[in-house]
Amino acid sequence: MRKLFLILAIVFTILAIIFSVMPMDTLAFLPIGFAIAFGLLLLKKSEDKQKLIPKALLLIGVLCSVFVLGKTFLIKDEVAKDTQFEKEKIENKKEAKKELEEIEGLE
Repeated sequence: MRKLFLILAIVFTILAIIFSVMPMDTLAFLPIGFAIAFGLLLLKKSEDKQKLIPKALLLIGVLCSVFVLGKTFLIKDEVAKDTQFEKEKIENKKEAKKELEEIEGLE
């Protein structure tokens, strides 16, 4: 049973790290929660000599959750208006209109 908890804790910890780094926002808390839960179960099933890995996995899970919380609350997503693109779009419309008028004038 301990080996199963160890494998699951490692897998979910790796997923927690990956989801934390990616822009998944609060969806990253799902593997983080599973990693912490399996880490706690592993810690409970382990003997005194075997508690180093569960403690490390729990520490990584907690650090991932702090990182995701920091990203969520401290980094603001803003959409900037691209004025240069808007000017180019207007110019392209004017050019297309002129070309259409030239084509109509030729016929």
